[in-house]
Amino acid sequence: MNLVPQVATAEISDADLDSISGGQAGVGAAANPGLGVHAEAGDIGVTAGLGASVSPEGLSAVGGLAVAQY
Repeated sequence: MNLVPQVATAEISDADLDSISGGQAGVGAAANPGLGVHAEAGDIGVTAGLGASVSPEGLSAVGGLAVAQY
């Protein structure tokens, strides 16, 4: 039995990074379901997310908040 946590990752191109830098904000949703928000103002970036998952073992929920100064 593999107990290592599995994390889904995605590639993002330099062009996509350029389009979101400098004060853009966005909202995304995942099929798990989950919700994430990222916003920037000046040299401060704030990212928050919530997620939930239901399996035969039960309900799992997670939340996170990150603040970065550039």
